[in-house]
Amino acid sequence: MLKKFLKPMKLPAPADWGVLILRVGFSLLMLTHGYAKLQNLLAGDHSFADPIGIGEELSLYLTIFAEFGCSILLILGLFSRAVLIPLIFTMAVVLLVIHAEDPFDKKEHALSFLIVYVTLFLTGPGRFSVDSGLYK
Repeated sequence: MLKKFLKPMKLPAPADWGVLILRVGFSLLMLTHGYAKLQNLLAGDHSFADPIGIGEELSLYLTIFAEFGCSILLILGLFSRAVLIPLIFTMAVVLLVIHAEDPFDKKEHALSFLIVYVTLFLTGPGRFSVDSGLYK
């Protein structure tokens, strides 16, 4: 069951290139957000929002895991569908909780990431991924 979930689906060659560009491009963009949070954490700043009531520090660790760690794995195309789950969840929380009362222009960034992550979850990582080699 897990192997079936992680195995990339066969896509036409142009779609594989498109998925690669989306996967790497948006992951590099997200890395900048996660890296900044990681730098703050390493500098001793543990303050962070607690949007779902699990505590500031745990929220920070989970956000860094998603934005930084999962983005690196997504660039490689390793366990792609699995690492997209924390990224989708994080962007949904940002969109629906953190910026719930904000105007659309404040929500647009998180919504853009969320749309790409859901699309990648549905298509899989494509042929140009580590997953493609692992799950033949």
